[in-house]
Amino acid sequence: MNVLNIALFEIKKDLRDKRTLIFMLAFPIVLILILGTALTNAFNSGAELGDMHLLVKNTAQSQQLQSYWNGFAQAISKEGVELTPAADGMDGKKAVQDNQYTAYAEIDDNGIHFYGSSRETISSNIIQGMLTSFADKYSLAAAALKNNPEAADAIIAWETSASSFIQETSLDPDRKPGSIDYYAIVESTMIALYACMSASWLIRGEVKRKTALRLAAAPVGKMEIFAGKVIASTIINFLCILTVVLFSKYVFHANWGNHLGSVFLLLFTEVLLAVSFGLGIAFLFKDDAVNAVMTIFVQLASMFGGAYFPVDEASGVFGGIANASPLRWANEALMNLIYNDDLQAVFPVMGLNTAIAAAFLVFVAITMRKREAF
Repeated sequence: MNVLNIALFEIKKDLRDKRTLIFMLAFPIVLILILGTALTNAFNSGAELGDMHLLVKNTAQSQQLQSYWNGFAQAISKEGVELTPAADGMDGKKAVQDNQYTAYAEIDDNGIHFYGSSRETISSNIIQGMLTSFADKYSLAAAALKNNPEAADAIIAWETSASSFIQETSLDPDRKPGSIDYYAIVESTMIALYACMSASWLIRGEVKRKTALRLAAAPVGKMEIFAGKVIASTIINFLCILTVVLFSKYVFHANWGNHLGSVFLLLFTEVLLAVSFGLGIAFLFKDDAVNAVMTIFVQLASMFGGAYFPVDEASGVFGGIANASPLRWANEALMNLIYNDDLQAVFPVMGLNTAIAAAFLVFVAITMRKREAF
């Protein structure tokens, strides 16, 4: 009962600390917004195509070719290609060079002459592929026309041939996070690690405030005080992480996958790791050095763990250091869980976080027992 009362008292005290609460909530949210917006292109592997404009000079005399071309023109116009007939005396090649059109095509009874733009190579190549496909199908239809006119019409029927002769299957590529998705994950794990900063003051703060002796004289055991403080710090920091995750999910529409329970469980073990680490550092180093050690550790772990930029391709010395960051473990596990539905990925990380946390907590508990006061 004493443990719960102490924990409740610590939670109320932390809730009154407005500055720390605002930092724990606003800092990751602002970083998600700024980095997620500024680095959007870094997470976009696709290429956006603008309007494709094809200038056409059609001098073909064959009625059959004209009929087939009209059907083809209607089909590609539905795919975003705008066809413009070339005016008499117009220099189509120069119009393409001046970037007025994506490509220029001259059509006559002998075939198609194509001129693409070097400035819009992707769009130009797409149009060239369409025209090449038309030329091949027309040649095949012309050959079939000599023996079977109905087969020729079926070959050149642009709107129906794909569904008649080609079975199309779409393969989804590996799902990857966008910029907002990525930074929602890595900033949440980063702010979870920041729990070590406040945790380092759980016992140290009592000494600073000259209340450690009063606590030692109170009819409450050291371990009860210790347990109550650890529980309170873990709960209040986890609630901050929970708020950040839900805010990013419903306000920024970040993708947290379909296993929120596992996500929260992993983040809880990371908060527990951070709290126990902060307590352990406070007992390992002198008071003046604790803040410096904590700040350096958190910043290095954040940088090498991917909180500011992706480190997936890290190798060599940088990769070795990155793999030692607890944020790297958590981020990789969350990515696999969210984008590959790999539930097994989180269990080793949760186990490692819990084991390290337990080691620090045992160390602090043993050290406290040996001291007469805190």
